[in-house]
Amino acid sequence: MSFIDYTIVFIYLLSMVGIGVYFQKKASSNIDSYFLANNKLPWWALGASGMASNLDISGTMINVAFIYALGASGFFIEIRGGIVLIMAFLMVFMGKWNRRSKVMTMAEWMELRFGSGFEGKLARLLSAIATLLSTVAIVTYFAIGAGKFVGEFLGIPSFGGLPSEFWASSLMIFLAMIYTVTSGLYGVVWTDVFQGFLIFTTIIIICFIAVTKFNLPEVFNISIPMLDGSFKQIETSKEAWTSVIPKWHLNLPADSAYSIYNLFGIAILFYLIKTSIEGYAGTGGYMIQRFFASRSDRDAGLLSLFWTTLLAFRWPFVAAIAIMGIAYGAETGNVIEDPEKVLPIVINQLVPFGLKGLLVAGLMAAAMSTFDSVVNAGASYWVKDIYHTFINRNATEKNLVFQSRLSSVVIVAIGLFLTLNITSINDIWGWLTMGIGAGLIIPLLIRWYWWRMNGYGFAIGTGAGMIAAIIQRLAVPNIEEYWSFIIISGISLLGTVLGTLLTPKTNEDTLIKFFKQTKPFGFWKPIRDKIEIKDYEEIRKENRRDIIATFFAVPWQLVLFLTIMFIVLQEYDTLIYLVGLLILLSIGLYNFWFKHLDKE
Repeated sequence: MSFIDYTIVFIYLLSMVGIGVYFQKKASSNIDSYFLANNKLPWWALGASGMASNLDISGTMINVAFIYALGASGFFIEIRGGIVLIMAFLMVFMGKWNRRSKVMTMAEWMELRFGSGFEGKLARLLSAIATLLSTVAIVTYFAIGAGKFVGEFLGIPSFGGLPSEFWASSLMIFLAMIYTVTSGLYGVVWTDVFQGFLIFTTIIIICFIAVTKFNLPEVFNISIPMLDGSFKQIETSKEAWTSVIPKWHLNLPADSAYSIYNLFGIAILFYLIKTSIEGYAGTGGYMIQRFFASRSDRDAGLLSLFWTTLLAFRWPFVAAIAIMGIAYGAETGNVIEDPEKVLPIVINQLVPFGLKGLLVAGLMAAAMSTFDSVVNAGASYWVKDIYHTFINRNATEKNLVFQSRLSSVVIVAIGLFLTLNITSINDIWGWLTMGIGAGLIIPLLIRWYWWRMNGYGFAIGTGAGMIAAIIQRLAVPNIEEYWSFIIISGISLLGTVLGTLLTPKTNEDTLIKFFKQTKPFGFWKPIRDKIEIKDYEEIRKENRRDIIATFFAVPWQLVLFLTIMFIVLQEYDTLIYLVGLLILLSIGLYNFWFKHLDKE
């Protein structure tokens, strides 16, 4: 990079630290201010922050890799997590259900659902432990991607027997920790808003460059990774690469790392089912923290809509980088071998000085915004659900804020250490979504919809699932993703059902309070019969609208993302169909969801 590029990056980093220091006083008064910003943040700031938090470097590098290697069809693989399809469910009903809970963490929610007795405490403890484990794994995932990306530009050497990627990610994490630890959610959200603006600017610039200066050849080569660590070039055509209709079967070599996607139709259906289960189950960590911090049901809906709309612009950026990578290989004869390195290579080789610094700063912003959100949310589970609940119930607010900062540092240190044993971004992402995710998903799903489920069932199901995920990672790390998900979630389901049926029911008064406060749909008849008819009629009308709206919201999000991506691909015939479909879905979503926001 040139001097001006380094200057831009330096100014960006200095701005982030400055914002963190500015909000330090606001965040230090108590843990409500540190983790929820006292529920005073506007919906647009929470939505912009959520978008920035989802745009991490690691995920962007994976998304570019799939589009580069598989064309537009690669989009559908990321239904597993990268498309963040859970936003459709959060937008329609799951966001407001969680906001109505009026808690700080998903673990604290367990006492609202299961009571404050032993079963509630047990569920809360297991939920907190599981969330902390997944937080450490996400920090590891972040650090691997950040190390690969930053190491490409700053030229950081290996030192002390540790690779350059480790030191590069350590530098990024240290800088992000300054404002994350200092200013809590205040700093996280407002730095994310600033970073979101920077990210959005870089997206527009790169898309403009790709559309005006680069064209796909009619026939060209791409490269895919092999299981032995090598790479293999494959010839494809522009028509096949830009086709939006996914094939039922891919003809990738059996010894390639992407051969697990050869049964492509089955993989997409599986990912769609898995993501829908996750959507109906809700989520935890930094994503649900935005809804706990929102001011009203209406704000929860609006922040979701804004978040999702902004997030759609990730995909034209991904497509633009992939197009530039292919064009670079075709023009120079040097096809980029590692799909996961297309992003940094394109920036290094094809982005002019000045713009390069802006883009590097924007992608560093994407990395830091993910990191700060994950760490801040993860620390809340230690402080609120373990330390204050089980270790020191008489802790002062000053002591709790100190624990918040200390736990943030410990989480990061463990995650950074684990990067020394993991090198592939896709590897750790697959385990996060199909291993740890599978271990948590069934108890998280059933808790909302089955009145009979109790805290013992949640604790046993979660414990069984997490143990199964860890054993799978250690014993059979190369198992196919769908088998991993099926086996781990099956073990978790068995533990949840047996744990529930073999232990006493949750107190009826607790269930009635929970139902009237959050208003979920599902198998709640014994509890619904205990409340007044008038109250239930209002709940029933809202539930019916939400169920119908969800069938519009899920395809609406997918079509929105594809529509914006196909502007960059310049496939205008396909674009016309996508725009028409998007309009129809938007009309349905408006009538069954949006126009009812104020009334609810």
